[in-house]
Amino acid sequence: MKLFFFGAGYSARAVATALASDADWIGGTSRSDAQLQTLGEFGIEPFRFAGRDDDISSLPLSDVTHLLVSIAPDREGDPVLDAASEIIRRNMPALRWIGYFSTIGVYGDAEGGWIDEDTRRLATKKRGHERIAAEDAWLALGEERGIPVAILRLAGIYGPGRNQMVKITEGKARRIVKPGQVFNRIHVDDIAGATAHLLRRRARGVWNLTDDEPAPPQDVIEYAATLMGVEPPPAIDFATADLSPMARSFYGDNKRVSNAKLRQAGYSFRFPDYRSALDHLWRSGNWRGRGTLDAPRSMS
Repeated sequence: MKLFFFGAGYSARAVATALASDADWIGGTSRSDAQLQTLGEFGIEPFRFAGRDDDISSLPLSDVTHLLVSIAPDREGDPVLDAASEIIRRNMPALRWIGYFSTIGVYGDAEGGWIDEDTRRLATKKRGHERIAAEDAWLALGEERGIPVAILRLAGIYGPGRNQMVKITEGKARRIVKPGQVFNRIHVDDIAGATAHLLRRRARGVWNLTDDEPAPPQDVIEYAATLMGVEPPPAIDFATADLSPMARSFYGDNKRVSNAKLRQAGYSFRFPDYRSALDHLWRSGNWRGRGTLDAPRSMS
């Protein structure tokens, strides 16, 4: 196996760790000097890729067998497809599998109901439409090449350095309460484990990468505070909360996303819910991370 990441960020680095014993070589890109200097710590040979206008002819792609894309599209389209689609079509003869990190945001709002991979993509936000277009384009490219493409729709990502305990410590945690609102989540170790599981099987099609228990965001903050032995931040009514338009827009999608397909494919979750994950992070002392390169984000 020769594995290449377009976008060797938080989740992709965890995948590299999970596949270290499988791969003869792993390479990956970043636009960040800080990340490029430290990707070697994760067994990833670093290469610069800043966007669609970059010349990627020097990237060592001809022998790559597995490609994982974790760079988001933008208003102009998918930057990886724009830069690399012809190379993927014509100059990657060894390629056997493509994985694309998408998001459960493509489903839009389900008014709190359960949905699965067969549910129509009803995203109303522009970023959701961009993701839908990118998903379709990657599936079409795989069909053209005759190789499997797996669309991996990620829930809210958390793990070492990226969790509510970090936010509480930084004084940035906010306990926003919107009655009936739930979010799905996925620990980065399960992103890595599930991706490795599907890659080894050359799985194709759409897969939801989310844990078992969509839950209200205030419950997660309260549980994290209990573990830390501190008072949770005060409850704030969503209707009157001072939120940015981007933050408020996340609360517009209310759904429970099923992972049954992934479980039926034989994947066993390390952290099936936020409590088991936060318990482990706290007991291990690794909740702050190991100097993670990404700025910690809250777990919704």
